[in-house]
Amino acid sequence: MDWVLVLTLMLGGLAVLLLMGMPVAFAFIAVTTVGAYHVLGGERGILQLARNSAQSVANFQLAPIPLFILMGEILFQTGVAHRAIDAIERVVTRIPGRMSVVTIFGGTIFAALSGSTIANTAMLGSTLLPGMLKRGYHPSMAMGPIMASGAIAMLIPPSALAVLVGSLAGISIAGLLIAGVIPALLLAGLFVAYVVGRSIIDPTVAPPDTLEQMTLKERWTPFVLYVLPLSVLFLVVIGSLLMGIATPTESAALGSLTAVLIGAAYRSLSWDKLGRALMETLKLSVMILFIIAASQTFAQVLSFSGATSGLIRTINSFDPTPLMVLLGMIAILLFLGCFIDQVSMLMVTVPIFVPLAQAMGINELVLGVVYLLTMEIGLLTPPFGLLLFVMRGVAPPEIRMRQIYAAVTPFLLIKLFVLGLIVWVPELGTWLPGLMGR
Repeated sequence: MDWVLVLTLMLGGLAVLLLMGMPVAFAFIAVTTVGAYHVLGGERGILQLARNSAQSVANFQLAPIPLFILMGEILFQTGVAHRAIDAIERVVTRIPGRMSVVTIFGGTIFAALSGSTIANTAMLGSTLLPGMLKRGYHPSMAMGPIMASGAIAMLIPPSALAVLVGSLAGISIAGLLIAGVIPALLLAGLFVAYVVGRSIIDPTVAPPDTLEQMTLKERWTPFVLYVLPLSVLFLVVIGSLLMGIATPTESAALGSLTAVLIGAAYRSLSWDKLGRALMETLKLSVMILFIIAASQTFAQVLSFSGATSGLIRTINSFDPTPLMVLLGMIAILLFLGCFIDQVSMLMVTVPIFVPLAQAMGINELVLGVVYLLTMEIGLLTPPFGLLLFVMRGVAPPEIRMRQIYAAVTPFLLIKLFVLGLIVWVPELGTWLPGLMGR
């Protein structure tokens, strides 16, 4: 069978099933099963699919995924994150667009603790949005920072999706987790600069707050009690990776244990809350593992049919530079992010992009960070960005989708700027991982 036909049928069939509303995991398994039967030799192809599925989900490198999810769920279910947001609000004073800045600080901190974009955005939206609108903040200055900082959880560790990208693409998981730190902090810094700058230019979008009079002790005590202890969790996860004393799985396990101890220390942990955290972890983990189960055979079908090598030969015939190839990958990922979810983006492109990147000599960590940032942008890209609908769910009924689109646009431009910086200055993604274990 011609490789062009195989590639078209595999990707086209997947698109049709997703448009019909079939869950992503089942759509990939269905397409991969048909492809394995016709390309890998009938019954032998189905047996190969079964063997690959068992080997894929038994991969010990995937263990950080449920552990990172569990860590975030424990913090979310115990309410520790909500207390931290309140504490941050007390110490951020006398700055234009104060509540928007609090949102960005709080969202970045919680992103570094949870790794869940949906939980991050929902928590920030339900906690801060009503108060910001009540104080007269323009909807764009209230909702934009919530969605933008909520999405940072895709990039900054502990990110379960970074583990998935590393596993599927054969990239160092520890290196990829660390590689997202500098771009994530750069994004947060630029968000704050934009909010402060816009608030100075047009003070009506973020009216000055009438702050409650508090003593120095009253202002800083909650920060010391509820924010500083959370830095221990960040140091346990990131510090152990950066110093090379723990693998990603070990750091994720330590992080989950630390989250349990923090919840217990605040007397916020109960068997009921722990059970809910475990159930949510189970739901997300099973979905991801179902998709991974079909990933290896999906790549084998494309490789065996000649689709992967044929596509690489076709691209090489145009004699492109590595930069041109990387920009082409980014354009495809940004386009896909407008219409399909992040895991689907991975599954469709990794079997093609990774061999192509290796053939062109593109740094694997740069490719990994590009994947994470483009998927983060996809969460906020109309018409089907997932976080846009999360925001719609927590926003008041009078807020329209066009207002949500307008609110997120400036922050999307900032994310695209940082994406361009990573392509132009790859050291933003490679410098920190280079320090691991030194």
